[in-house]
Amino acid sequence: MEEYGFFLSFNNESEAMRLPVNPEKLEINASGDGKSYNIVDLGEINSIQPNKLREITIESFFPGQRYPFVVGNTLYTPYHYVEMIQKWMEKKRPLRFVFSGLNVPESSLDEKIKLNTQIGDIESERFRSNEAFMAINMAVSIEKFDWSIVAGDSGDIQFKLSLKEYVFYQALKLKFKEAKTEVKKKRADTKEASSTYTVVAGDSLWKIAKKKLGDGSRYREIQKLNKIPDSELRKLSIGKVIKLPQKEAAK
Repeated sequence: MEEYGFFLSFNNESEAMRLPVNPEKLEINASGDGKSYNIVDLGEINSIQPNKLREITIESFFPGQRYPFVVGNTLYTPYHYVEMIQKWMEKKRPLRFVFSGLNVPESSLDEKIKLNTQIGDIESERFRSNEAFMAINMAVSIEKFDWSIVAGDSGDIQFKLSLKEYVFYQALKLKFKEAKTEVKKKRADTKEASSTYTVVAGDSLWKIAKKKLGDGSRYREIQKLNKIPDSELRKLSIGKVIKLPQKEAAK
């Protein structure tokens, strides 16, 4: 005969359970994530993308008594199963879902296979042999868990469990290098800025050079800088603004 089992384990199989009543069906939703595009002169094309995570839906019940169809040697109270699943959901960590089948003679089933609450106990020597096959073994997250008590069910708890495939990943630490901004310092201008002087009554270039530059003989520099003709040297226009050279004569 064939013995099927539905198992959930948590924290590397330190906690585990076998569903005491096998569901009538196991619903698995697997779909791709392709995208369609319309191309000129070609029409619609499909870009194949990696598949979406698989989703599993299980509907069954936790029995309040040992019915003939209950599987496994150990049966807990219905609330024990409910509390265990709720506790796993609160941990916010992935679980391991296993759906497996065993091909063994009916006479030796009880002797050869011990189905307990630990996956390690579930998998006996015969389970690991070629007489066993494993249909599904994957990490999952519990997305939804609905349960209810129905009158007249002798304490049974009906439930619907929605699982989603979980892919282990590790966040990478990114190191950011601070951009070094070089501030170019502007070279100080050692060149003295030129100054100006406004001519007043009685001024001559020689007087201006003597007063502003400390040397009257430098009047020629002022004349040359301001392009003053010789004809205007004797009589400068009052109010005329003239440029003055640097106080130190250029060597």
